[in-house]
Amino acid sequence: MSRLDLAARTAALENAAHEGEGRLAPELLDAARAVAERARERGGLSAEHTVVALAGATGSGKSSVFNAVAGQDVAVTGVRRPTTSHALAAYWGDGAGPLLAWLEVARHVEMSGPPPADDATGLVLLDLPDHDSVVVDHRLRAEALVGRADLLVWVVDPQKYADAALHEGFLRPLAGRSDVVVVVLNQIDRLAPDETRAMLADLKRLVAADGLDGARVLGLSAATGEGMDELRALLAKAARKREAATARLVGDERAAASDIVEACGAQPPARAADRARGALLQALEDAAGVTVVVDAVRATARRDARAATGWPLTRWLGRLRRDPLRRLGLRGVEQRAPQGREDLVRTSLPSPAPAVRAAAATGVRRYVESVTDGVADSWVLAARARAQQGIDDLPDALDQAVASTRLEAGRRPLWWRAVNVLQWTLIAAVGAGLAWLAVLFLFSYLRLPAPPTPVWTVPVPSGDGTEVVFPGATPGPPDGLGVDPFQIPWPTLLVLGGLLLGVLVALVSRVLAAIGARRRAAVARRRLRAAVAEVADRLVRRPVGEELAALGRCRTAATIAAS
Repeated sequence: MSRLDLAARTAALENAAHEGEGRLAPELLDAARAVAERARERGGLSAEHTVVALAGATGSGKSSVFNAVAGQDVAVTGVRRPTTSHALAAYWGDGAGPLLAWLEVARHVEMSGPPPADDATGLVLLDLPDHDSVVVDHRLRAEALVGRADLLVWVVDPQKYADAALHEGFLRPLAGRSDVVVVVLNQIDRLAPDETRAMLADLKRLVAADGLDGARVLGLSAATGEGMDELRALLAKAARKREAATARLVGDERAAASDIVEACGAQPPARAADRARGALLQALEDAAGVTVVVDAVRATARRDARAATGWPLTRWLGRLRRDPLRRLGLRGVEQRAPQGREDLVRTSLPSPAPAVRAAAATGVRRYVESVTDGVADSWVLAARARAQQGIDDLPDALDQAVASTRLEAGRRPLWWRAVNVLQWTLIAAVGAGLAWLAVLFLFSYLRLPAPPTPVWTVPVPSGDGTEVVFPGATPGPPDGLGVDPFQIPWPTLLVLGGLLLGVLVALVSRVLAAIGARRRAAVARRRLRAAVAEVADRLVRRPVGEELAALGRCRTAATIAAS
């Protein structure tokens, strides 16, 4: 594992901790940051030294093993317990000062003799305080150095090799880092060979159960020197390869990152947000009263069309009806609002019923449940908290969205103007015909010779070839084809034709107005849905999406660090 790989892994772990802030357990993130910080600090110190820590319980003979590896009596051994109160370091090679300062080991000895084995220069050997010391300060020092050592050698004795405090408190937290853990069974000189083999086999079983399958388990005796050469060779190999420090840091970071991956839970379902969007928008549209507004747009469009195209003699009756859009406060929003501040205008829509508001809130919660299915509870709670903020702001935001949506047509349809001109032309024709008839009546009433009145002649077939005479019409000679002419005075034609055509145009216009009103309502519905969708995105989908995006980034970074 190269230093660049370790740097990239450290950066990924820090990114994962950053993305998990406020969503994952603080102690989990603190542990990950501590590991990353330790990796950066250790990476900046001597790469030529390998820190080997000898840890063990009281009476395990840890200091005796330390002296045996060093080749001279450096650590004080005795019957007083605990013997080691402060860590002691023995090192071979120059330049270990900054590393020892980082380890906070004040007692250290530079060894002048040869290293434990050839090419073992750079070895830093630590004798830690007893991890089961009755003195709390001693235990804390031991735990701190266990976390910073490159290679850990756990010295156990036949009486305490299965001690729960060792396995549960120290070995199990190191699960997955078997390449930087060595377990030494000391004092085998007190055992028979069969007892030694049986005890080593049981110790290997316990170590494997701790998650350290593959960790090296040795039997030795510091008193007689049995097995010491194997331990020295192992430490010398670690010192020569210069990989123990990186392997330890990589193992720590992988373990911390794996905990974060597990805490993140499963990835959210693919495209779950898109599938759940429809139900969310429907619930918010109901809360915003979109159906009520669309119906009002349709009714207002019909009302305006009839007022512009209806029969002029009766269209004024339609103006007496209240404008549905104006009743909702949605007519002329652009004129009522300050320039660029349409958001200040509010509608007159009735407040949604409690059941509708509850349905909207339920729709938001169901949306969150759908998009966070399988996600860790901590992240689900974070998404719910963001969505709850949106629920509180929804009523006002939806009202603003409806009020700021352009519901009216930008301009009056051209056919309205054309029909209006036609209707008034027909009214003018009716008026002209009535005036003409009035003049003719006046001449007849005064017994004056009537001025000539033009007539409109329409040929009407009689069926049997006989002449058909209508009252008031002038009969003409048969044309020999079985067709009789029908004549009507133009004043009468203007009156009757104007009235009939006016009513007919009004009826056709009413049909066209209904079609136009449906189209206007469809346009309004699309615009309102877009406005509601924008509110849903701003208050619900984007905040929840940000949480899920942070989850994805956290999982990705942690997965990289744990790879």
